[in-house]
Amino acid sequence: MKQELFVQRYRHEWDAFEHWLNVRGESAKDARSTRRQWHGLGDTEIPARFRRLCQQLALARRRGYSPVLVERLQLLMQRGHTLLYRTPAPRWRRLAMFLLAGFPRLVREERFCMTLSALLFWLPLAAIFIATQYRPELSSALFDASTLHKFEAMYDPHDAAHALGRGSETDLAMFGFYIWNNISIGFKTFASGLVAGIGAVIVLLTNGVMIGGVAGHLQAIGSGDPFWRFVAGHSPFELTAIVIAGGAGLRLGLNLMAPGQRRRVDALIDGGRRGALLCAGVLVMLLIAAFIEAFWSSIGWMPAGVKYSVSALLWLSVGWWLWRGGRNAAFDGTAGEGATR
Repeated sequence: MKQELFVQRYRHEWDAFEHWLNVRGESAKDARSTRRQWHGLGDTEIPARFRRLCQQLALARRRGYSPVLVERLQLLMQRGHTLLYRTPAPRWRRLAMFLLAGFPRLVREERFCMTLSALLFWLPLAAIFIATQYRPELSSALFDASTLHKFEAMYDPHDAAHALGRGSETDLAMFGFYIWNNISIGFKTFASGLVAGIGAVIVLLTNGVMIGGVAGHLQAIGSGDPFWRFVAGHSPFELTAIVIAGGAGLRLGLNLMAPGQRRRVDALIDGGRRGALLCAGVLVMLLIAAFIEAFWSSIGWMPAGVKYSVSALLWLSVGWWLWRGGRNAAFDGTAGEGATR
């Protein structure tokens, strides 16, 4: 093939690749800020285009094309190689990017399962709480007498020996207990999805009923103030994490029962991989919840207004993070599922 025909056939590819390098390859920050306005080569096309460029450079050399053409292709190849094969970001940075960008994207991608999980958790919680305000005896149907007595003693507003749900236990000891308790609940909620998704439904309903029953009983007997002041701080992370773990479990069950055009084993593997990534974010949320619960929630001298204000700020922060996190950030799909939102 003559050089003129070779250049005429592939020039548009070289120009498009060079334009991408100039606009999106130089600065990750600029690439993120212009992501919505960009209409050139897609980022996912670049590896394939780079391989074609290397092949075209080899052909140009073997056929003895002009040094000017070879030099241009060589320069584009070197720039592409530097960009594609640069040293990966440190692990801590990739983890931070996953938590800030990849995890919220995964949650939004699974909006159907997350919405269903939220309904299965919050509706029974609210229903039981309201019902116990009108029928306090319902608490006896949910809990035995010794359990109710334990809750009443923990949140007795007249018992100075208990600091909002805790006795004389050290904060550090309770931190370890809360970590174990929270993570076990989150893992059980996710893993129960393997039972055709029914397990996740049962766990979510049960947690909603139990939490609503405890809150409703304590509110009905006049112990609502210490209870609400105790749970206000850690509930944004803990309850949201339970819902997300439930959504991951539902995704696992749906992939098992309705694999679509895929083989059932492939759908299950995909659901398990996405669920595992979601559970990684849930784990961090539960660790944060355990830390707040151990070192903040049990502080008895803190005014209720301060506790509720901090709780409102944390709820808004969690909601904003899951709603907006990662929408304009570049994200490597190897650290988490592709994020197109």
